[in-house]
Amino acid sequence: MKAHIIEKVDIPHGIEFSVEDNLVSMSIDGKRNSRRFNFYGVELKKDGNHIVIEAKKASKKELKVVYSTKAHINNMVKGLEEGFEYKLQIAFVHFPMTVEHNKEKNELIIKNFLGEKKPRKAKILSGVEVEIKKELITLRAHDKELVGQTAGNIEKATHVRMKDRRKFQDGIYLTEKPGRTI
Repeated sequence: MKAHIIEKVDIPHGIEFSVEDNLVSMSIDGKRNSRRFNFYGVELKKDGNHIVIEAKKASKKELKVVYSTKAHINNMVKGLEEGFEYKLQIAFVHFPMTVEHNKEKNELIIKNFLGEKKPRKAKILSGVEVEIKKELITLRAHDKELVGQTAGNIEKATHVRMKDRRKFQDGIYLTEKPGRTI
């Protein structure tokens, strides 16, 4: 059964936003988030202080897209108001590793991981602030996807291959993200 679905997302006062050709842009106090939503059958419109997500003749697939779009827009608003913070723990048993942030190349350099001579590198996406304190890495940004992808890049850079994971537990692991502790 196909239905006409309309969902509204309230945008708080103080946040400037625009919707043009399914491109949603928001800004407040110099922080800016924008995202393009290209979904067939789903339209976005600006209506006063709301963003209207509309799907005419929506099937199950379009219904999922409408609610996913609503969640993405809510994450954009939350990021501008509060920001997102992920924490990663540096864990080593065998060899003490050192972690440095290279700001010019926008990457994290992991030295002496499992005694390797060549340092491993993880890409830090632009817009993400990195803070390293002893064995704790804190990532902050106003875009949830940038922070999450950067945390994934760091975890993947220290992935241990061809060794028993129960014995070789060295690496950098995500321990805390918004809303829950892992």
